[in-house]
Amino acid sequence: MVFDDAKGAGVDVDGVELTDVTEGAVEQKLGTKYDQRDMVRMGKRQELRRNFQFFSLFGYAVILGCTWEWGLASGVFSLTNGGTAGAIWMFLVVCLGMFFVMLSMAEMASIAPTSGGQYHWVSEFSPARHQKVLSYVTGWFALLGWQTSLVGTAYAAGQQFEAAAALSNPHYTIKGWQGCLFTIALTAISIFFNTVLFRKLPLMEGIIVVFHTVGFLAIVVVLWVMGPRGGAETVTTFSSNGWGSTGLSCLVGLLSPIITLVGADSQCHLSEELHNAAWVLPRAMVATATANYIMGFVMVLTIMFTIGPDTSTVLATPLGAPWVQIVYNATNSYAATMTFALLVGLLFTCCLINNVTTASRQLWSFARDGGIPYSSVFARVRPGWDVPVNAMAFTLGITVVLSLFIIGSPVAFSILTSLSLTGLISSYLLAVGCVLAKRIRGEQFPPGRFNLGKFGFVCNGIAVCFLLVVWVFMFFPTAPDPGAAGMNWSVVIYGFVVILFTLYFFIRGKDQYAGPVAYVRKGI
Repeated sequence: MVFDDAKGAGVDVDGVELTDVTEGAVEQKLGTKYDQRDMVRMGKRQELRRNFQFFSLFGYAVILGCTWEWGLASGVFSLTNGGTAGAIWMFLVVCLGMFFVMLSMAEMASIAPTSGGQYHWVSEFSPARHQKVLSYVTGWFALLGWQTSLVGTAYAAGQQFEAAAALSNPHYTIKGWQGCLFTIALTAISIFFNTVLFRKLPLMEGIIVVFHTVGFLAIVVVLWVMGPRGGAETVTTFSSNGWGSTGLSCLVGLLSPIITLVGADSQCHLSEELHNAAWVLPRAMVATATANYIMGFVMVLTIMFTIGPDTSTVLATPLGAPWVQIVYNATNSYAATMTFALLVGLLFTCCLINNVTTASRQLWSFARDGGIPYSSVFARVRPGWDVPVNAMAFTLGITVVLSLFIIGSPVAFSILTSLSLTGLISSYLLAVGCVLAKRIRGEQFPPGRFNLGKFGFVCNGIAVCFLLVVWVFMFFPTAPDPGAAGMNWSVVIYGFVVILFTLYFFIRGKDQYAGPVAYVRKGI
C-alpha cells in the first residue's frame, strides 16, 4: 500500500517492521511510517512535533495523574461516607472499574491515535445517522471536563502553598483572593512551560518523575514509622453517615477516588506528538494505570491507618489541607511538614503543566474539526512553535474567569469545577458505549495494534456499567436530606451546559461540524 498524498507522499507501509522509521524531518515531525498512515487514514495534517517516546509519555501521564498526591489531598474526604473501610475498599473498586475503562480506550486509541480522543472515536464508531450529534456532545463534554479540571488542579496546587504559609505563620488566614491569585499565577507559569520550554518538556518529565517517586516513598515511610497506627478495624469498620445503608453511603463516597483516578484519556490527546503512537500509546496507558493505581492505593491506605482517632479535628484544620495536619501530628516538626507541603505543591504544579498540555490539545483538536465558535482561531498552530498557542491563551482566559468565583462564591466555584468529573465521565461513557454497541451489532473495527479480541465485549460491558453507576452518584449530595447549602448543585450546571451546547449545535454547529468520520479514508 502506497499513499500519494501531501500528508504522507510516497509512504510505503507494506511489510514495515514496527521499529522502522524514516529519516530526517519525517522522524522528527511526521513520526514513523505507521504514524503517517494513521494520519492519512484519519484525514489529518501533521502539525505538531512528535517529541514523545514511551518513557517520556509514561512520565508525562504519571505526573498528570498525580495519583498519590490526589489520594493524599482528597482521600480523607471519603471518611464522611463509608469511613476508613469505605475509603479503602471503594478506592479498590474504582481502580478495577477504571482499569476496564482504560483498556477500552486503549483499544480505541490504537485504532485511531488522534488528539481528539473520545469525540473522534464516537464519530467513527457510532451509527452514521447519530455520529454527528453524539460526537459533538462528546467533544463538548471532554472540552469542559479538561478545562475545568485544569482550574481545579491549579487551585489545589495553590492550596498546598497556602497550607505551607499557614503552617509557618499561625496568624495567617487563608482567603479567597489569595487562592484566586495562586490559581492564575500557577496557570500562567504552566503555559510558559508549554510554549517557551515545550521542547524540553519530555526531558523534564523524567526529572519530575524522580521527585514524584522520592516524595511518595518519603511521606509513606514517615507516616508509617512516626504516625499513629490504626488496627484491623481500619479496614472493617464502615460508616453509613445517616443514609440507612452502608453500601449506599460507600457509593456516595465514590467521589473522592474518582477525583484521584479520573483522566484515563490524558495520554490520548498527545497521540499526534508521539512516535509510533498506535503501538506505544495503549501500552503506555496500561503501564501508567498500573503504576498510578498502586501508588494511589498505598497512599490512601497509609492515610487511613495513620490519620489518628480524632478525624473531625483533622478535617477542620486551619491549615486548609487535612493531610498537612496529619503529617504535622505524626512528625511534630514544622521543618519536615513544611518540606512535604512545598514538595506536594511543586508536584501539583507539575501536574498542572501537563494538564495545560492535554486541555489545550483537546481544545485545539475539537476546533480543528469545527466543533466550537471561532474554530479557525483556536485551531491555528503558529509556524515555528509547533504548539497550539491560541488554544492555550483561551485556556488561560477560562482559568482567570473561573478563578474569580473563588473570591465571590467558593460554592459556585466548586459547582463549576465539578464539570471536570461529570464532563469527563460522560465523554468516557459515550465513547465506550458506542464501541460496545458496535460489538453488539457485530460490525468490524478498523485494524489496530492493541486488540482486546473476544475479551473486548466483557471489558466494554463492565466499563459501561461502572461508568453508569459513577455518573449517577456524582450528582448525589454528601449527606441525606440536605438543605439548600448542602445540596449537590452540580446537576444544575451540568444540565445548563448540556442545553447550551445542544442549542448551539442545532442553531449553528450542525452546519459547521461534520464530525471526524467525514474525513476518514476507508480501506486504509
